[in-house]
Order: sequence, then C-alpha cells, then structure tokens
Amino acid sequence: MADTKTQHGYLVLADISGYTSFLAGTELEHAHEILAELLEEIVNRFQPVLTISKLEGDAVFAYASEEAVPRGETLLELIEATYVAFRERVEVVHRRTTCLCNACRAIPTLDLKFMTHHGDYILQRVSTITELVGSDVNLVHRLMKNHVAEATGWRAYALFTEAGLKQMGLQPEGGHAQTESYEHLGEVQTYSLDMRKRYQELIEARRVFVTAEEAQMAIHQVCPAPPPVVWEWLNDPHKRAQCAFQEVEFQAILRPGGRTGAGSRNHCVHGKDVAMVENILDWKPFDYFTVEQIFMGLHVRLTCQLEPLPNDQTHLHVYLHGRGPLFRFLDRPIIVFMHTKLFPIQKMYEKAARLMQEAAGEEQMADSG
Repeated sequence: MADTKTQHGYLVLADISGYTSFLAGTELEHAHEILAELLEEIVNRFQPVLTISKLEGDAVFAYASEEAVPRGETLLELIEATYVAFRERVEVVHRRTTCLCNACRAIPTLDLKFMTHHGDYILQRVSTITELVGSDVNLVHRLMKNHVAEATGWRAYALFTEAGLKQMGLQPEGGHAQTESYEHLGEVQTYSLDMRKRYQELIEARRVFVTAEEAQMAIHQVCPAPPPVVWEWLNDPHKRAQCAFQEVEFQAILRPGGRTGAGSRNHCVHGKDVAMVENILDWKPFDYFTVEQIFMGLHVRLTCQLEPLPNDQTHLHVYLHGRGPLFRFLDRPIIVFMHTKLFPIQKMYEKAARLMQEAAGEEQMADSG
C-alpha cells in the first residue's frame, strides 16, 4: 500500500567516512561494536528535529517536512552539533579502550560527512516498512559520490544543494562551491563546509557564560520538548513573539557570515516605546547561548542553558547579570524589578513551555489522523 501524497521537505544523509577501509583491515566484531555506538550518537542527535528513515550500513538517512523546521538555520546548527558530538564520541571511544586490535587502534581514522537537499518525496508503506521514494531521494543518495574531497582534501564536510540552502534561507561564507553531474538527474549546484575547521572554531571559541553564582537573577523552567526544539522556540523570531508578554517585533540586523552566531545582532521593539538591541556573545547550539541586551540605560547579559532530561524534556536555566546607569549597589534590585514587574520574563518562559506542549499535542493528533 502506498501513500501517494507528495510531501516537501529536507532530506539529510549522514555518512561515516573511512568506514569501508576501516572494516576491511580490522576485527569484525569490534568494528561493528564501534559502528553501532557512533550510529547511535548520530541518531540520538538527529531525532528531536528529523525523522529517521533508516540506517544504511554506515549511514543514517533522515528527513523532515518544511513545517517541522520553519527556521532553516536550525538544520545547519543540528548538523554542526551532530558533528561535534560525533568527534567527541570518537575521542572518548578511543581513549577508553585498552584493546590493541586493529579496529580499536584505527578509531581516529573515522570521520563524518553530511548530504543535505530539499525536495519532494512520497512515503511508501509496504506491510510494516515505510520507504521514501522520489527523484530527490535518489539525488541525495547520489550526492555521496561527489568530488568535494578531490577538490578540497576535506574528509569531513557538510554538502548542501542549492535547493537546500535556498529553502534554509542561508548562504554561509567560507565554503566550497561545486557543480556535480549525475546521469538522469543532470547538473546539481552544491556548496560544502569544512566540518573539521568548524569543529575547531566551535571548541576554541571564547566562552561567555553567566554562571549561577554570579547571576543577579535566575529562572528555571522545565520544557516538554528536547533541547533542539526548545532552542527553536528561544531563537526563532516568530516563536519568540508568540511567547512574549506584550507585542514584540524582532528583526535581525547583523548576521556575520550570513548566519546567527557570536557577533550577530537583533533589534527588538517591545510595545510602542521600548527598543532593545541584543548582541549575541556566545552561541553553542542546543547547549547554551549568551546575549547582551541593551535597553532603557541597562546592559544585561543573559545566558540560556539547556539541560536535557529524560522523556524528551529540557530543564531551561536562565541567568541574568546586568548593570544600570546608577550606583553599582542598585544593579541587582533594578535588574530584578525590571524583569519581574516591567518585563516579567518568567511568564514568557512559562508561556513558551505551554506552547511547546500544545504544539506537541497538535503533532500527535496530526500523526494519528
């Protein structure tokens, strides 16, 4: 039986680089144990945002409808966060083993690459098996045979088709543009990013974090969604406006490299009178971010930390520390007053949690229908 309704969305393939040669020269039992652990890491990172279609040997194939990822940048952040987790898992697995077999010694040779496309697909169900079919599904798999490594020397990269980047609304800087050609599919414009370089940038970035000890005010909220979903609600302009306690307009006014990250700037207008400039100081997707908010003579640093909990929940910790235009001993009472009486942000995070719950309920109803 087939569902012939055409759907539109993202198609993502994560492929472990070097696994074929790794497997050929190593002990089969240990090699498959290592592969299973690395694939599990990828699946766990993907699942909050993407639907896993299937495991394909040393690769994970996943997809998401356009509606499931309204903020395209979340997909790029997910890929980067997955790569960071993969690299860290490779290092942990290698460090903890005392085995001297070829498989365990060769763990550091493994790496990860991503193929991302946007297009059409049909969910075809036969018995208990669901498959994605369509030309765009074929294309994202054919992209695994590309010439990026030949042209750049990269072993770990994220390749995006022109259609994928257009839907995401991004054009990252510092990548490699290339045209690939496939029989029956024609020429495909691609753009690739060096994941090893991005990994180094992320782990070496200056940490700006308001700790619980230095915070003048702290808010804690359990959210009924995993960290990537909570991240989306905290950073997507439309969702932020939904959670606000008054009419708010968010506008991105600076995006270095064409994307959100440290150095980016937002302009927010609360109601009719209060304008706020928000500078992003630190940006670690799905883990934490720190911003500086400047309004009404105040300079407030705010860190949002996302702690994963069981059952796909997240404990959101918000820490604020600021200074005002008056004496330093007045900073704490002013910050607390502003964020409880004039701008009650606790209510904003409570409302966000309710909206997440409602959205999850709507998705369940849609799936069951």
